[in-house]
Amino acid sequence: QVQLVESGGGLVHAGGSLILSCAASGRTFSDYAMAWFRQAPGKERDFVAAISWSGTSTSYADAVKGRFTLSRDNAKNTVYLQMNSLKPEDTAVYYCAAASEPYGYSSRNKNNYSYWGQGTQVTVSS
Repeated sequence: QVQLVESGGGLVHAGGSLILSCAASGRTFSDYAMAWFRQAPGKERDFVAAISWSGTSTSYADAVKGRFTLSRDNAKNTVYLQMNSLKPEDTAVYYCAAASEPYGYSSRNKNNYSYWGQGTQVTVSS
């Protein structure tokens, strides 16, 4: 059974930085694309960033491009979301997701991800 455990959320002032981590277990981590989505109160869960199974391809939502960086460490079965220059509009619950099928690209479509973490709250104060 695939399990995803997020960590690293918290409260930060605008302009600050946070690193989110997502540790995966239950299958061969290196074979699957990974992604982050976020959900603000009263809004849908939106794509943030994704990384291909090989780590050679990443994609980002326009709202975070240039500020967020997604990476993976296959030796540690972990993905990291480095978030810089945070804005109040980045406030949301951030969810880690793992792809349904192996050897996938960095998809923005949440329907391509079957496994989800419990979420970690990120709050950016102005």
